[in-house]
Amino acid sequence: MEPDLFTAAAEDRQEKDPSSSPLAVRMRPRILDEVVGQQHLLKPGSPLRRLVGDGAGPAGASSVILWGPPGTGKTTLAYVVSKATNKRFVELSAITAGVKEVRAVIESARRATGGFGKETVLFLDEIHRFSKAQQDSLLPAVENRWVTLIAATTENPYFSIISPLLSRSLLLTLESLTDDDLRDLLRRALTDERGLGGAVTLPEDAEAHLLRIAGGDARRALTALEAAAGAAIATGEAEITLETLEATVDRAAVKYDRDGDQHYDVASALIKSIRGSDVDAALHYLARMIEAGEDPRFIARRLMISASEDIGLADPTALPTAVAAAQAVAMIGFPEAALTLSHATIALALAPKSNAATLAISAAQDDVRRGLAGPVPAHLRDGHYKGAAKLGHAQGYVYPHDVQGGIAAQQYAPDAVRDRQYYTPTRYGAEARYADVVERVRERLGRAGEGTEQA
Repeated sequence: MEPDLFTAAAEDRQEKDPSSSPLAVRMRPRILDEVVGQQHLLKPGSPLRRLVGDGAGPAGASSVILWGPPGTGKTTLAYVVSKATNKRFVELSAITAGVKEVRAVIESARRATGGFGKETVLFLDEIHRFSKAQQDSLLPAVENRWVTLIAATTENPYFSIISPLLSRSLLLTLESLTDDDLRDLLRRALTDERGLGGAVTLPEDAEAHLLRIAGGDARRALTALEAAAGAAIATGEAEITLETLEATVDRAAVKYDRDGDQHYDVASALIKSIRGSDVDAALHYLARMIEAGEDPRFIARRLMISASEDIGLADPTALPTAVAAAQAVAMIGFPEAALTLSHATIALALAPKSNAATLAISAAQDDVRRGLAGPVPAHLRDGHYKGAAKLGHAQGYVYPHDVQGGIAAQQYAPDAVRDRQYYTPTRYGAEARYADVVERVRERLGRAGEGTEQA
């Protein structure tokens, strides 16, 4: 028997007894117009619209790769396609399937197309888990359109999917659901007959906490709502109180308004704790931001700024660590992103500190704003174009690689700031080495001890 996404038995059971299925399953959209969020993918004439029949034919959609964080609707969109088309719908998971299963589906699809004129949609979940050889096995079917592939991944496809398959597919990026998207979904689930049918209400404070718990994940939001609703109904309550919700999901409400002062206060406290090398305080504020449902990308951006502002060259690995964390967070999302953010926060908090790079660029910018600029020295100007020599451009320039030691004693800065020294390295961490280098270079350039006053 072929694997399919939603078996007939399960559908029959759900129709006879809807409550037998989880709320997240019962509330799955049946048509594209019921999908929350992802409006950038649902416009008229979009690939997904064409895939379900709005504009079939030679210009119809080809295979599709859906890339986005967990809980953003990848499986839901596959379900909608299965409901909206008359095509055979087959599901495989890259976690359990291999080349043998892929080839079986493809061969079955070819027989169905040739014998019955029935096209096949193959939904392949977690495609990034397939090896290169396994992904290669999909190419003939995709290229010849023996199947329409809908592949889902939470990882960057440019790193996890082979180029030939990527070039033959439409890449659609799903975005994390906003609070407004999730709010609409929760309110629909509370009143819809497929959901809770008005059995309980959800006051604003409990709703706000539920949105924080969800973290942009629709499945998580509906699962928590269902659990809390069950607890409320069991005790005869007409509404899901904040206390009931907290007890059900075992997570205390964090008093934190992401749009208010707390947003900035806690973010500021995180950075100042990192600057002060208090790793425990930094982790506390990081945890508060995570539990409040803060956008992990916002946290990652703050860490990248901290790496340059407060650490700089005292630990040259700080910025690469923060950048890697930001990239990882964008690929995996919560809850796993909490581990990455913790990793980066600990590394930054315990790194040696220096704000020398921050002070250096600030002083240089101050000079420029005050008009201390002046023309670029003639020997440094571009001399590659015709007529540059007649203007004296690039004349007298000494190529440093031709000089022993690689440092040519010539003027680089404009006259107005010739003797300015913006960078004053500390002796902390790795920056001590840069301090020695700066001292040696300035001496070679004939600028040692000059212009020590910064702007």
